Amino acid sequence: MTTPLNERRIANAIRVLAMDAVQKANSGHPGAPMGMADIADVVWREFLNHNPTNPQWANRDRFVLSNGHGSMLHYALLHLTGYDLSIEDLKAFRQLHSKTPGHPEYGYAPGVETTTGPLGQGIANAVGFALAEKTLAAQFNKDDMQVVDHYTYCFLGDGCLMEGISHEVCSLAGTLGLGKLVVYYDNNGISIDGEVEGWFSDDTEQRFLSYGWQVLKVDGHDADAIREATVAAKAETAKPTIIICKTIIGLGSPNKQGKEDCHGAPLGNDEIVLTREALGWTDEAFVIPEDVYVAWDAKTKGAETEAAWNATFAAYAAKYPAEAAELKRRLSGELPAEFLAQADAYIAEVNAKAETIATRKASQNTLQAFGPLLPELLGGSADLAGSNLTLWKGCQGVHDNAAGNYVHYGVREFGMTAIANGVALHGGFIPYVATFLMFMEYARNAVRMSALMKQRVIHVYTHDSIGLGEDGPTHQPIEQIASLRGTPNLNTWRPCDTVEAAISWKSALSRAEGPSALIFSRQNLPFQARTQAQIENAAKGGYVLAEEKGELKAIIIATGSEVALAMEAHAQLEGVRVVSMPCAEEFMQQDAAYREAVLPSNIRARVAVEAAHVDYWWKFVGLDGRVIGMTTYGESAPAKDLFQHFGITTEAVVAAVKELTA
Repeated sequence: MTTPLNERRIANAIRVLAMDAVQKANSGHPGAPMGMADIADVVWREFLNHNPTNPQWANRDRFVLSNGHGSMLHYALLHLTGYDLSIEDLKAFRQLHSKTPGHPEYGYAPGVETTTGPLGQGIANAVGFALAEKTLAAQFNKDDMQVVDHYTYCFLGDGCLMEGISHEVCSLAGTLGLGKLVVYYDNNGISIDGEVEGWFSDDTEQRFLSYGWQVLKVDGHDADAIREATVAAKAETAKPTIIICKTIIGLGSPNKQGKEDCHGAPLGNDEIVLTREALGWTDEAFVIPEDVYVAWDAKTKGAETEAAWNATFAAYAAKYPAEAAELKRRLSGELPAEFLAQADAYIAEVNAKAETIATRKASQNTLQAFGPLLPELLGGSADLAGSNLTLWKGCQGVHDNAAGNYVHYGVREFGMTAIANGVALHGGFIPYVATFLMFMEYARNAVRMSALMKQRVIHVYTHDSIGLGEDGPTHQPIEQIASLRGTPNLNTWRPCDTVEAAISWKSALSRAEGPSALIFSRQNLPFQARTQAQIENAAKGGYVLAEEKGELKAIIIATGSEVALAMEAHAQLEGVRVVSMPCAEEFMQQDAAYREAVLPSNIRARVAVEAAHVDYWWKFVGLDGRVIGMTTYGESAPAKDLFQHFGITTEAVVAAVKELTA
């Protein structure tokens, strides 16, 4: 190896902080931080453009630790380079309310760009960062001034590459030519169960060459080799690069390095003493010598780098004031000042048209109206654009034009959704992604990550029930809506017609903190007439669509296609109110007085109807109420036959109300 002793000592600061913090917590993963310390030393001290005193600087390089179990690597780097992450924060590793949770969590420690831990999703987020950078650069850069110009660096391990999502996203990254994505693979041959050769024998080099990546191989403990490979990676602008780094997990631990023993457990006090001796580290736990801090400190360099960019941006703003103002607006996440008023005007137009169409078509119409107003929209579908109806006339694929606004993701539901999370985290875009509601299941964990990080990602799902018909139970969602509604921080909208569809889009776009799921029908749904007051109340997630005739005796609650059944039942009944509930989460966020006005607590006769799993609705109807919906999987048949077969009919609603009010 050519690594000089003093450079190894600098890297050893990561090793000792990692093993000490894990030992103090009696929980964690010291092996990866100790094994990747030499890679991190080179990347963070020599290549990463960042400013610890301003973690949100717009043109910073992004860093993603996809193998998030090695979180102490990230925390050590943040602390050593000068972020607001103290030694006391490191001592609080994995403790309640600390900035240093077990896996990197977005919004806890400054400098953590995304939440990682579910393996494979970090590299997917990194692809999203690189995609956002390339697209934003193409939209705003000028020949004489590059104001969007940064790299995405990602560390990952065997586990990330074993997860199928890594194939989805790395394949697409190669196809899209994301040349500013640089990945370092910690090839240590060890996972929790031991040596991976018994269950992971892929030829990673050939795999990534087939994706269209540049592939480099180095000794992961040779700083010169890592440096040279990183230079080569940055020189290749047409392809992403993976640098396969052969490393020793837990390097420095005399008895545990190279073994699974150090993967997910503390080294132990005795072994830490031996490791300090092997590393030549004489300082006590959590003590870093001043000269090592000086070597790591990135505050001065970071401030200078940001200042240089600020000067460039000032010149850009002077020459291209409109573009500069628009870039600042988009990076701030603020919608155009006139958007909400224009959206309301569009909703009024839709109400006046009174069209009977599928809500997926109503969604496309809304995109056609809103798209020209929102250049930050970056859409996409998992090879279902013609069915999800996510394309509008202003769409242009980024595969044809890097400055486009639409991504053809191919059949990659999980990868698509996790990439969209990275796009949202990067800033400058509001991503929306689409598939059939049934295939939300493929993307489920990435939807959860959208919600966990409170990112404005819009998940569009069509073909929302047994109403899709002949494709049968493999394609007919039953439990998926309840799963989405049970996800904290996620607003799930299932509109019943054109007006509610437009309202759902307005709500999702206006929601700065948190994702939304918009669920649309394949089949045509009848328009429901509304007053202006009802339109305004629809945005509250639940509202009275049809007032009772005479004294209120019963309430029918419905969503989506089943609102029509509720309205037909209403026409046959006295004393019955119809409540349309397009978004239960939004409704539950309203004040108690409004909720009581819509669903009076003294009215116990309640019937909910939805062509989905019945269990969700008991909390609204009570154990004495009735829920008309699905308790089994579907069948293959025309939609009208299926609704009749499963008893989701007007007659069933009428009978349930009469039974409750008898």
